[in-house]
Amino acid sequence: MATTERKQLLLDFEKPLAELATRIDQIRQLAEENGVDVTSQIRQLEARAMQLREEIFSSLSPSQRLQVARHPRRPSTLDYIQSISDEWMELHGDRCGSDDPALVGGVGRLGGKPVVMLGHQKGRDTKDNVARNFGMASPGGYRKALRLMEHANKFGMPIVTFIDTPGAWAGIEAEHQGQGEAIAYNLREMFCFDVPIICTVIGEGGSGGALGIGVGDRLLMFEHSVYTVATPEACAAILWKDASKAPQAAVALKIISHDLKNLGIIDLILPEPVGGAHSDPLQAANTLKQALLDNLEDLNRFTPQERRQLRYEKFRKMGVFTEVAHS
Repeated sequence: MATTERKQLLLDFEKPLAELATRIDQIRQLAEENGVDVTSQIRQLEARAMQLREEIFSSLSPSQRLQVARHPRRPSTLDYIQSISDEWMELHGDRCGSDDPALVGGVGRLGGKPVVMLGHQKGRDTKDNVARNFGMASPGGYRKALRLMEHANKFGMPIVTFIDTPGAWAGIEAEHQGQGEAIAYNLREMFCFDVPIICTVIGEGGSGGALGIGVGDRLLMFEHSVYTVATPEACAAILWKDASKAPQAAVALKIISHDLKNLGIIDLILPEPVGGAHSDPLQAANTLKQALLDNLEDLNRFTPQERRQLRYEKFRKMGVFTEVAHS
């Protein structure tokens, strides 16, 4: 049962790894049945498997990185919060009659100090994904996030956000409830908070749904995460009327961490275990925790006024372009 489940979660480009792993298992089984010592051969094959894994994951295309970012076993917001926090208490409700399960948050301790942590939450299976609307937050979710951030600002607690959504919920009911206004209000208010704000793209960062909790002093991003103005599928459907051209759109959109670092959108790339964060969630969580602690220590050197000014300047620098005069 476990083997079947594992095969079902394999990504297309991981098939050579699966074939090699199957071959190793077969050789090991035959050796045991026949009483033959093949330890050295197994060791060589395992070394080859590790080398192959490193080669594959070091040369992923943007569309392949998107597959990794969407992997159903990739650590979620609650996974990271439970791994990195000393204490954690989830808080519910936007105080307007809604409690969106697609966006979770609460208070906890990080490195022994109180912080407010919040982020998008996808599900582990189909039932859970439906319950959490596949991590696509409603206006109530963004208002809940704002309530928690205002609480943090009032009591001097740093804000840590985790971005992992294909986008905000785009349903008619969401528009009736003021989806655009809720996100825009969050953008404005996050620029005004006195406390340090660190945002991390842990999976898929899509459109305004990501940006609704993405204005901060520092923007971190896991190596195989993506951050984009629109999903490649949506971009391809809009530009070429053909969603099958999503891989081409993924390249043009510059959605991967290294491109975004070069463009000045993100501040720090967090390395992932070989095979992606889902291959070793604890190692990924340790990397994230250390990065958060280091950046919080750095940000605490500034006054609230300095942080607000630097935050403003950080976003004003984005999208700079140069006009070339034609003779």
